[in-house]
Amino acid sequence: MITFEKPSQQFRVQWIDGGMSPSCPPDPAYPHGIQLNLSGGKSPACEAKLPHPAKGIGVFVITCRLCHLRVACTTAGRVDDPVSVLMPCKTQ
Repeated sequence: MITFEKPSQQFRVQWIDGGMSPSCPPDPAYPHGIQLNLSGGKSPACEAKLPHPAKGIGVFVITCRLCHLRVACTTAGRVDDPVSVLMPCKTQ
């Protein structure tokens, strides 16, 4: 497991390596990655930036240090991996 964080950051971002490489080409509709929106239109919401592209097939686990919401998204180690995740505030 790899953790990407700085002490002053709102989000803790961990990547869990699936131990495999991608076996199919990336989606050409997302040549610069995808911005995931998990907010469901709720406000407030915060955006967590993700290392891009991921090192391979795996999972990002993103935890907000303020409201403690935790979400996960898969990666494939390609250009169409998530670049950010918009998350609703759990306290709202």
